[in-house]
Amino acid sequence: MTADVTVISGPSGVGKGTVVRALADAHPQVWVSVSATTRPPRPGERDGVDYHFVSDAEFDRLIATDGLLEWAEVHGSARYGTPSAPVTEALSAGRPVILEIELQGARQVRHRLPGARYVFLTAPDEETLVGRLRDRGTETEEQVRRRLQTAEAELAAAGEFDHIVVNDELGQTVAELVELLGL
Repeated sequence: MTADVTVISGPSGVGKGTVVRALADAHPQVWVSVSATTRPPRPGERDGVDYHFVSDAEFDRLIATDGLLEWAEVHGSARYGTPSAPVTEALSAGRPVILEIELQGARQVRHRLPGARYVFLTAPDEETLVGRLRDRGTETEEQVRRRLQTAEAELAAAGEFDHIVVNDELGQTVAELVELLGL
């Protein structure tokens, strides 16, 4: 059953969210996990759609009750995690599952779901990655700097993944993922 789980990871700014949304729009049978986070919503983000925005206390409760498939503190500022129950429900319903998560979470999932497919999404080059992060306009310059430091370690871990996909052009990236997932 874990072969129906695809973990998509990569540095901030590489376009994970954009790629996963485009894939899900083109293939509605795919179920995409909605992560829980302790960070506040960015402008336009909706609770339960983009993330489950939870308090630190609620996040602690999820950890204590084994309610998260994985979790991590990311960029030294907030915690993110994948609620377990919805993943189990989607798999039981026979739907292919995509987990769009950070490197720390992908490593945890590998231990819990060793048969899953692991895809590392990367930008064509560092300049593109930096530009995408800055162009989002959602972080301060200090936050961008911190995310770029984290990206260095994440890029060094690309070899831990089954597949590396370069997100240069959205349509081509989605087509490559469709082929990998056998959709």
